[in-house]
Amino acid sequence: MRRFAIAAALILFLVLTVQGFARQRGGARASGVTAAPYQPPDTVEVVRDIVYATYGNRDLLLDLYLPSERGAEPIPGIVVIRGGGWRQGDKDGFAHIAGYLASSDFAAVCVEYRAVPEATFPAAVNDTKAAVRWLRAHAAEYGINPATLGAIGGSAGAHLAAMLAVTHRLDELDGEGGNPNVSNRVQAVVAMATPADLVTERVDPSSRNAAALVAFLGATYQENPDLWVLASPVSHVHPGAAPILLMHSVADQVVSPRQSVLLKERYEKAGLPTELVTIEAAPHAFWGRQRPWHDEVLDRAVAFFRTHLVPR
Repeated sequence: MRRFAIAAALILFLVLTVQGFARQRGGARASGVTAAPYQPPDTVEVVRDIVYATYGNRDLLLDLYLPSERGAEPIPGIVVIRGGGWRQGDKDGFAHIAGYLASSDFAAVCVEYRAVPEATFPAAVNDTKAAVRWLRAHAAEYGINPATLGAIGGSAGAHLAAMLAVTHRLDELDGEGGNPNVSNRVQAVVAMATPADLVTERVDPSSRNAAALVAFLGATYQENPDLWVLASPVSHVHPGAAPILLMHSVADQVVSPRQSVLLKERYEKAGLPTELVTIEAAPHAFWGRQRPWHDEVLDRAVAFFRTHLVPR
């Protein structure tokens, strides 16, 4: 009996361990990040759990990543927006990106935003705009240049970053999250694997986003086609939009690579600075910490931000 009990306990332990590992791997695949908490290097200072927007009793938080050693000159600030199919809005998933930016002499804020099922569009857009306003309003407090703000995101976070690039003139998307008299305009955006034209993305055979898009928008295209157009970055490209760097895997089976091409074409038509970097044989979330593309991708992002945010 004792031998049987030991064997049973061992089997149970192995089953639970495998299940736990599968859950961690599944979560990592869904969000594009690894399960292990990110630990910033000593060269990065983190100020955690700052309230940046309030809706009734609901506070939204951000973590601010800063270079530990800063000169007298203010530095650019970047809003970092994680993906997750508009279903996950915590601020930890892209901490490694914020830390990388802070190590490269930028200030970066990882933000949570209201996600499905808590809220539908345009809540997440309202929240990221509120994050830009907070960063600009508190720039002097943290040694940030309010005239040089950017945004970076991946997947659903890239969609929100792209919306920041092109919709600063749309008052209907501002929301009431705080700092109402401060501009939500950004000066540069990096969008990785971005859904850009939701109308075409919903029917693209290479996309897996149809159900996620309906949940995010709260209506099917047939029910409210104008809503789908309003939520699409390609609908709002104009001569004053922020320069954008697009990165996309040609093997992406979650968001069609065609989406980045469509946005690039709109930018080129408007005569705006844009660049599309295509990545061969990479998964959808190629920016993850365990991926071999991590450093190259973030180095490209840093170079782009230095070109468009750092005063010459």
